Amino acid sequence: MRVSDQQVTPPVHAPGASARGAAEATANGVKPVDAVSLVDVSKAYSTGRSQLLALDKVSFTVRDGEFVCIIGASGCGKSTLLNVVAGLDQPTSGSVSTAGRRVGLMFQEPALFPWLTAGRNVELALRARGVPKPERQEKVAELLQTVRLSGFGDKRPHELSGGMRQRIALARALAQDADVLLMDEPFGALDAMTRDLLHDELERICAERTLTVLFVTHNVREAARLGDRVIVLSSRPGRVIGEYQVPRSGPRRIDSPQVAGIAATLTDRLREEMGRHGN
Repeated sequence: MRVSDQQVTPPVHAPGASARGAAEATANGVKPVDAVSLVDVSKAYSTGRSQLLALDKVSFTVRDGEFVCIIGASGCGKSTLLNVVAGLDQPTSGSVSTAGRRVGLMFQEPALFPWLTAGRNVELALRARGVPKPERQEKVAELLQTVRLSGFGDKRPHELSGGMRQRIALARALAQDADVLLMDEPFGALDAMTRDLLHDELERICAERTLTVLFVTHNVREAARLGDRVIVLSSRPGRVIGEYQVPRSGPRRIDSPQVAGIAATLTDRLREEMGRHGN
């Protein structure tokens, strides 16, 4: 795996499930497949006569079926990184590849159309894909069942709770039939209990669909709770300064000692980086 020029922090624990799977595949003569690959990706924005460097030579890969979390201080380029992977923005230099996989994007705000029902909001993604009308109703029902909102298809967004609206946004993202799901702090605006419940749901859906996920968050506990691997970015410009494998020995809870210990290590690394920059 290629990383930026800065030294990578050693793993917190032994490799997690995805890393073990990759090792087993290699041992069996099957080469592990990269779903996402970034090589020396830099992104600069023009600000008048000068340029603002948001990302600086970022390199990493994400394996098929792996759940990778990106953390870093505010303004370190996390969202810019997702936009580049999604193809919404182009890198100034370097290369990004998803090897032809379909990519879906989910934001912090659900961004549902208030005049449409929950079902019709999900259906929009199917229409964009060109799914024939006779098939759309059945597919919408299937997706609502996937996010456990069967029976809510006729509700409008204002009739749903924040967590339910985010489930609809997740169903809409899944309707894109994505192989790679990019998530930009999707649970950041929710209360702790709702967020924890959605962590369980997301984990279940990823297991059922074998999704590859690149998940941006500023919450270290969330990263430790969800990720097979956590990548730490430096303060602006964003560079990879650490990668941590997270073991999966069973179901995780946000308040478990294992998650708390990993979160503490990640917090120490972020504090060190922020202190180095005087933030």
